[in-house]
Amino acid sequence: MNFFIYILRSLKDENLYIGQTNNLENRIKRHNAGQVHSTKNRRPLEILHTEKFDTRKEAMYREKYLKSLKSSQYILENIINFLPQDKERNRGGD
Repeated sequence: MNFFIYILRSLKDENLYIGQTNNLENRIKRHNAGQVHSTKNRRPLEILHTEKFDTRKEAMYREKYLKSLKSSQYILENIINFLPQDKERNRGGD
């Protein structure tokens, strides 16, 4: 099973949201349907970035690191724009 971290941007207030899941498609649908408390009032949301991991532990570690940065500008300039154009990094084997 794969696990993902994702970064969303609110088109309403431009703030970022960082999360992790094992079902990326479903989780993004839930965010945009208003079913996630922390983003309910910040919709619509766009996906800026995803990363894939082999274990939940790896995904949670990366999520915690990204959240510790606390600077949306730093994340945009150094995490998202630094990565390959497809905006997805494979962490581990396929």
